[in-house]
Amino acid sequence: MWTLLLALIALGLFIFYNTFVIVEMREEVILERFGKYHDTLHPGLHFTIPLVDRVAYRQETREQVLDVPHQKCITQDNIEVDVDGIVYLKVMDAYKASYGINDYRLAAVNLAQTTMRSEVGKITLDDTFSERDSMNEAIVEELDKASDPWGVKVMRYELKDIQPSQDIVLTMEKQMEAEREKRAEITESSGERDARINVSEGNRQKSILMSEGQREARVNEAEGEAREMELIAEATANGIERIADAIAQPGGSLAVKMRLTEQFIDRLGEIVDGANVSVLPMEAANLKSFFEGASEVTGSVQNS
Repeated sequence: MWTLLLALIALGLFIFYNTFVIVEMREEVILERFGKYHDTLHPGLHFTIPLVDRVAYRQETREQVLDVPHQKCITQDNIEVDVDGIVYLKVMDAYKASYGINDYRLAAVNLAQTTMRSEVGKITLDDTFSERDSMNEAIVEELDKASDPWGVKVMRYELKDIQPSQDIVLTMEKQMEAEREKRAEITESSGERDARINVSEGNRQKSILMSEGQREARVNEAEGEAREMELIAEATANGIERIADAIAQPGGSLAVKMRLTEQFIDRLGEIVDGANVSVLPMEAANLKSFFEGASEVTGSVQNS
């Protein structure tokens, strides 16, 4: 009696469990009937036929994050680096994800590894750090092409870590140290060059200012001399003009002649006082010559 009751309860639970299927918001369910694809169940409560229908696959519809393990890659300049990354993908078609490939997660990880090795081999070690964005885009493009038949969309790929070998790290540190020393020397030499340039520029400006000052001084001096000459000329002209006006007056000509005679007599006296020869007027000079000749004749007669 109890055995039959328990069997009936178990049968009822089995039928109930296989009759109703609850699909959550984050997934889609692939339903098979007699082993063949029948329908894709979306979130909600669904009725199935026990022993006829069965849930074959439950596919996650949220974006999934897959870790790409570390692997050795060789760069274009034959440097070995250890690279890993992260793949972000999402199931867009539950039917393709269920029947298009056995395990799309494993396939995506392996494809990411091979594509990553190929992309790293195209660039040098120095470029692996500066070309991350372009590498990520190239890997996403390749993964997206391959994953389309799987009903999976690769959203993005990120290189998580690029680690060269220890020997390469030491070499890079030495290179960076040498680069820092070179930049320091360049900066120091640039400072010295700028200082010399500033000093020479200062000297040039000083010379320019001094020459401009001298030029201004000469200009001012010349202008002063010109002004002096101009004033003298104006005064002389005014004096001559006044003399001419005075001469034009009655008796002016006579006064001028008298003045010239006085100046002649004064100047003649100065010359006579300062000269070793006798300076006489023409009449007096002729008379003096006569008497000197007469004296010489008289002396000659007496000697004879």
